Amino acid sequence: MSQVRRQAALRPRPSWGWQDAAGCRGEDLVLFFGPDGERQPEREIRERKAKEICAQCPVRTECLDYAISRPEKYGTWGGLNEDERASERRRRMRRANAAA
Repeated sequence: MSQVRRQAALRPRPSWGWQDAAGCRGEDLVLFFGPDGERQPEREIRERKAKEICAQCPVRTECLDYAISRPEKYGTWGGLNEDERASERRRRMRRANAAA
């Protein structure tokens, strides 16, 4: 248990202020976090619509950085879905390791 507390203490607390300016504010959450049992064609359409909103969002970078740092496992964040964020996370880790 002390290990969990120690890790939580090391992780910086997120700043949520960026969410006030988010383009998705007021949108239906189902658009960004699909329903259970969603079929692939419907998912692709839903994600495309969510990504269109993200593309115009003034805080897209902050949203994506937050989702990658957590890591958020579900939904569309910063214009990327789960698989795309996992790839971006790996790319950032490789870049950081190369710089070290």
